[in-house]
Amino acid sequence: MGPKNPIEEIPVYMFMGFLESGKTTFANETLIERGFTEGEPTLLLVCEEGIEEYDVEYLKSQNIFTEFIEENQLTTEYLLDLQDKYKPTRVMIEYNGTWKMDKLFSIRVPKGWTVVQVITFVDATTFDVYVANMKAMMMEQLSTADMIIFNRCDENTKKAEYRRSIKAVNRRAQVIFENKDGLAEIDDEELELPYDLEQPIITLEDDDYGIFYIDACDNPDKYLGKKITFRAMVHKPKEYAINEFVPGRFAMTCCADDIAFIGFKCYFDAAKHLSDRQWVMVTGVIEKEYYPEFEGEGPVIRATRVEPAKPAKEELVYFN
Repeated sequence: MGPKNPIEEIPVYMFMGFLESGKTTFANETLIERGFTEGEPTLLLVCEEGIEEYDVEYLKSQNIFTEFIEENQLTTEYLLDLQDKYKPTRVMIEYNGTWKMDKLFSIRVPKGWTVVQVITFVDATTFDVYVANMKAMMMEQLSTADMIIFNRCDENTKKAEYRRSIKAVNRRAQVIFENKDGLAEIDDEELELPYDLEQPIITLEDDDYGIFYIDACDNPDKYLGKKITFRAMVHKPKEYAINEFVPGRFAMTCCADDIAFIGFKCYFDAAKHLSDRQWVMVTGVIEKEYYPEFEGEGPVIRATRVEPAKPAKEELVYFN
């Protein structure tokens, strides 16, 4: 007997967001107007019914099969039945924003199903309200997304503040803002930096750490080979090697549990002598390496000197 054929990958696209956040509208446009599926058999799982509806019969004529499911139907057995019934080559899931992500990620999905993109939709006019009242759910949706789309934006939308806060908890996500006409604006604006990258060494003031973190996340190549010195708190993750630690700061964000620790991996030969939550002055050179958890490259620091220091006057970093 010859070797078995490898399992063919079935890409899964997930749309996250609360009711009326724009998931169905986007899915309809993607499926119908943009011809995303190109006629290939596609399974569309709809986990909640919003005001915007699907033309199920038309979708069926395009080889797109729509299934509305309740939370108790989200089981391995049911998904296997749907796989056998439709034999899709791709799957799209409009997920219910009030269901825990673990509900889907903890079950065994049919062979080949591979989540390739998670898009979270946010109604900009209600974002602050949801953050204030449903913080844990909002955090879960934002921290797992590859792309975050704020729709219904206007001149009052706090784009810079939202973007920086999201980058503090999910630095790999692309952030897009759409106005009320549906026109998209990819938010890749250049930050106005309070320090000079052309100087022989970047000396960060305590208040500038948040801006440095965001800009270095977005543009690691811009900082490659730069020498830097800054004040930070030591964090020593258990899984790190003896010569590794994270110098960082606690940041006030709008979408985590209010506070998140942000920092980059740092290599330092004498790291074993450092204590968790110790304040230090770090001097080193910025490099970059692949971060599996972020599916891409990001900055790292190779320290030449780490010295004890007094705490920053303001322990928290703010992004607004």
